[in-house]
Amino acid sequence: MRIVVDVTPLALPRTGIGNYVLGMLRGLTEVGGGNEIVAFSAVAPPGKRRIEQALDGLPVERRLILVPPRSHWWRTAWSRLGRGPVERLAGRLDVFHFSDWMYPPQRAGVRATTIHDLVPLRHPDWVHPQTYRMHSRKYEHAARTCDLIVVNSEFTASEVFELLGVARERICVAPPGIAASFRPEGPAYDLGGPYVFTVATLERRKNLETLLAAMPLVRRRHPELRLAVAGQPGWQAPSLDAERVLPLGYVDDHDLAALYRGAEAFVYPSRFEGFGIPIVEAMASGTPVVSSAHPSMDEASGEAAVRVDPDSAGDIAAGIERALSEADPLVARGFDHARRFTPRAGGEAILRSYEAQLSSAR
Repeated sequence: MRIVVDVTPLALPRTGIGNYVLGMLRGLTEVGGGNEIVAFSAVAPPGKRRIEQALDGLPVERRLILVPPRSHWWRTAWSRLGRGPVERLAGRLDVFHFSDWMYPPQRAGVRATTIHDLVPLRHPDWVHPQTYRMHSRKYEHAARTCDLIVVNSEFTASEVFELLGVARERICVAPPGIAASFRPEGPAYDLGGPYVFTVATLERRKNLETLLAAMPLVRRRHPELRLAVAGQPGWQAPSLDAERVLPLGYVDDHDLAALYRGAEAFVYPSRFEGFGIPIVEAMASGTPVVSSAHPSMDEASGEAAVRVDPDSAGDIAAGIERALSEADPLVARGFDHARRFTPRAGGEAILRSYEAQLSSAR
């Protein structure tokens, strides 16, 4: 098969979605099988450079088409007008797997996409109105036109079935593959004292305000602990101007792994996720994890995290205390759980689904 994957999310500093796309490419190339994997994007020069850096070392063909600096508007017009098949730029294909960024038409082959979560539909007040408009159009288009919708968890599969009415046979569950950089071996950050760590785009859904309220309760017994927060500001970003809080901004994977390793515990109090990749990254790095008890994080957490009520500062504080006191068994369970999430496993699941859709079309 010639599989064309839209890699436009890699044009921005990588967060969860970009890491999922990169893990998917790694998995498809690891499976091999004589398939040709094509990394495709229509992007402005700065984004093209970032994509090339992300793809460095991956055995994929690159079809990175340069477009004017306001490339978002170019991609939006191509998607919404529905004119000019993707084959004109990407070449012959058996599968076209598009992203959140654009959904151009195609002449033939399996049409696939990934839906990472349905937060804009479940909680439209948690996202910017423009985000709601963009994603709701994409969801409707995907449900109507795609042969295959890839999701990262059984939870999101149930959401796609319930909210978009997509039949389960058109849904492929492919959990994320964790990058090899997330491992216990390697440098650990020294931030000048012990710290609890969290990473997230700074927005309402990530629930950092409740974690901030929990930290003074934790410091009653651990006055030396600080909270380190990595992540870019999002819509309605909370203030991090609080005592013993270290705002780190965006960090890349290398620094992120070192921050996980150096932390006394990792805390992920999100109210809603598609999967919750940082939970598994922290486990793979050898860090005890405290995660939200929302069911969207069940698969990421398994039986290896301390689960807490995300709306209770007291419960989060108690969860951090437990993670500190039970670190060794939590780390051991976390290693075992994280081993399941390999790029190859995700690539095999997606490849089987592509093949099934091609077979049914013949």
